[in-house]
Amino acid sequence: MNMEAVLSFLSTQGAEFGLKILGAIAAWIIGRWLIGMAVSLVGSALERGKKVDATLANYLKSIISVLLTLILILAILDIFGVKTTSFAALLAGAGLAIGAAWSGMLGNFAAGLFLQVLRPYKVGDFISAGGTLGTVKELGLFATTIVTPDNVLTVVGNGKVFGDNIQNFSAEAFRRVDCVAKVANSVDVQDAIARLRPVIAAIPNVKDAPAPDIEILQFTPEGPLLCVRPYTHTDHYWQVYFDTHKAIVSTFGAAGYPVPETPVAHRSV
Repeated sequence: MNMEAVLSFLSTQGAEFGLKILGAIAAWIIGRWLIGMAVSLVGSALERGKKVDATLANYLKSIISVLLTLILILAILDIFGVKTTSFAALLAGAGLAIGAAWSGMLGNFAAGLFLQVLRPYKVGDFISAGGTLGTVKELGLFATTIVTPDNVLTVVGNGKVFGDNIQNFSAEAFRRVDCVAKVANSVDVQDAIARLRPVIAAIPNVKDAPAPDIEILQFTPEGPLLCVRPYTHTDHYWQVYFDTHKAIVSTFGAAGYPVPETPVAHRSV
């Protein structure tokens, strides 16, 4: 009986089933060729644009390839009469489940896409982002790698970076270096300012325009507090910062200024 059933199937539906197999093979070969052409065209368009990072371009091509391959598989199943609506619903349900489980990763990925396109910073920039201060080593799709000033490698999720304030200290041509200097109440403030101006201006890598700001910042019980603010290129920030403090100490020392001291309160007997 089994042999008779096989022979009956081959004689009635065998040819049709064979044609479906051949059609599926042809559809797979042609479909994969078309998918390869489409991915290649997208890649070429992204390369010509030169505004999309290579990492992002490769990731987009992979996503397009996977999605088109899934569509091709559904089309081939339809050739054999398999109802693909339930299969598509299953894929959608699985996608929602994965999305809920990996919401954090997907959030980082979405933020990474925006960072790749908007480019608020690039590799080598000195930034403050996601609560971390340092130099950008890598801008990835899921996280940004930052090297802090104390040479610690820190990986910050792009979701945290994009959801917080981003300060890019390398974006502008120069930065202001903020330092302070305190003088005693007995010191002539204008004399102190006049002595500091040429010394601070002579520090290597300090810009002539705008000129350094040296003014009275506030008054304290020990004496006036001066703000000393030279301007420099961001690459020389720390060199100018430390040299400014050295210049303040040497200038006040050469002038013989006394060390500011807190006045002692006199008690009545």
